[in-house]
Amino acid sequence: MLSEEKLKRISELSKKSKAEGLSLLEQNEQKELRDQYLHSFRSSMKRHIEGLKVVDEEGNDLTPEKLKQIQRDKGIHGRDKE
Repeated sequence: MLSEEKLKRISELSKKSKAEGLSLLEQNEQKELRDQYLHSFRSSMKRHIEGLKVVDEEGNDLTPEKLKQIQRDKGIHGRDKE
């Protein structure tokens, strides 16, 4: 995730944008920070989803095969490469 400093700066720029507008330099900074935030968020979400294991009430593994293959490739959940 982004540093606390960068998150604060995103918030500051957003508030300033609504209140009085941003200079071109600030607009570019805001875009760069937003891009960094989205990249960080998407990477985190991808790791989270790749770590999921779907099971039913009886404990049967219902994880989709595509996800199981990703987990095998990364050695997640003890899924060894075959």
